[in-house]
Amino acid sequence: MRITVLGCGAMGSIYAGLLASSGHDVSAVDTNEVHVHAINEHGLRVSGASGDRRVQISAFTELPEQPIDLLVIAVKGAHVESAATMVKPLIDESTVLLTIQNGLGSADLVAQILGHDRLIVGVAQGFGASLSAPGHAHHNDMKAIRMGSYAELDKDVVTDIASIWKAAGFDAEAVDDIVSMQWEKLICNVAYSALSALTGMTIGEVMDDPEIGPVSQNAAMEAWTIAKARGINIMVDDPIQYVRDFAIRMPNAKPSVLIDIEMGRRSEIGMINGAIPREATKAGTIAPINETLTSLVLAREYQST
Repeated sequence: MRITVLGCGAMGSIYAGLLASSGHDVSAVDTNEVHVHAINEHGLRVSGASGDRRVQISAFTELPEQPIDLLVIAVKGAHVESAATMVKPLIDESTVLLTIQNGLGSADLVAQILGHDRLIVGVAQGFGASLSAPGHAHHNDMKAIRMGSYAELDKDVVTDIASIWKAAGFDAEAVDDIVSMQWEKLICNVAYSALSALTGMTIGEVMDDPEIGPVSQNAAMEAWTIAKARGINIMVDDPIQYVRDFAIRMPNAKPSVLIDIEMGRRSEIGMINGAIPREATKAGTIAPINETLTSLVLAREYQST
């Protein structure tokens, strides 16, 4: 299969590396010129829970004009709209779209720009990924990839794409209710993303800190309450234990929002903690904890960019 991964940061590099190792014709597109150059010169190295491999793929700073069977949109939520707009004239009706971001709202943007009839929404859980160096992505864990149709795409198509990822080494599966999966991941993200960005702490440090830990738990509880108010069928009975278990699995991981702040980049905080107040409004209520955390991170982001 001819696969293009748009957004070849830490997670995108893992996707590209494992899919290429499985025999697919994979191209990577990213604006990081140093990373792209390293991939083209030395290959893409992926290390961690999936093993240690180096694969030869073609990398570009702009999307080339070439046939694409599967386009994986792996840019951060803050860049989804511009990425989807950029690729629109370069894909045809046969291209299947798979968008994988943290939080809520990115798939809606892709659907508005590229259409919803061929769109798959993906949720990546428990990778703890980072770029160790240009051309080298590392991940601490490798829990799951879940995929679901955004709208009316036939589930057989989703199942076929999931099977390709499974053959590449991912714990990939097609599901009927991808929205619930998004919320289950979001509850963990809101517990740690903003507070790590504000304090510089790892996930485990946030969990264990006597001052910050309770705030983390309250943010998760607020998100869980809003999910219930919105009628989301999440399979989480105890959100506090749920987010603690998440942190225990990879205590040294840094959330992507913290990494973005450290690198002076725009983060996707608006799609993570910022999504909770928007969803609360839909439920006729408020989410003051996550609204405050979002504002604080945005203030720090403006100072660092």
